Amino acid sequence: MQSLLQVARRIDRFTNAIGKLAYWLVLVMIGVGVWNVLGRYVGNAIGQNLSSNGLIETQWYLFDLVFLLGAAYTLQHNDHVRVDVFYARFNQKQKAIADLIGTIFFLIPFSVLVLYFSWGAVSKSWAVRETSPDPGGLLRYPIKTMILVCFVLLVLQGISDAIKNWAVIQGYLARPTLEEQIVDGQIVEEQAPEGENR
Repeated sequence: MQSLLQVARRIDRFTNAIGKLAYWLVLVMIGVGVWNVLGRYVGNAIGQNLSSNGLIETQWYLFDLVFLLGAAYTLQHNDHVRVDVFYARFNQKQKAIADLIGTIFFLIPFSVLVLYFSWGAVSKSWAVRETSPDPGGLLRYPIKTMILVCFVLLVLQGISDAIKNWAVIQGYLARPTLEEQIVDGQIVEEQAPEGENR
């Protein structure tokens, strides 16, 4: 279990670094968005074009990157929306079992299917060096590639979460502090107390 938790730790550190990158991209996206709005109004007032299709698409692409790069980070920190009809009533071990089943039978297979069905479209986009149909628009194939990157990251984080949930089920990690144990991508290993209801 120790070696598996080392793997989970490395994945979590990597995911955490990607998440921090997405965080900074939000600020860049806001800056570009503000420029696009101000550029349109100020440009109209002075008779100059201060924005462009390229800048507008840059804002869209940055939004895409925030979403695509942030998905695995959000999963790591258990911040995805869920309907807690039954889950909220589960004890910690039952939650770990539910999360493990969801990861193995839903998250990872779905991510693999998206990778499989997206590969052709991304490959075709690269083959033709797809660009925006708008004048002054950006290249499309790099941003389409990020779809693949997103789901590879989700698979990796799913593997990490599966390892951690298995450790909870086996009594190696204490689930009540599982989210707190992920600090800057590091798992703080804590043995579950004997006889504790998880």
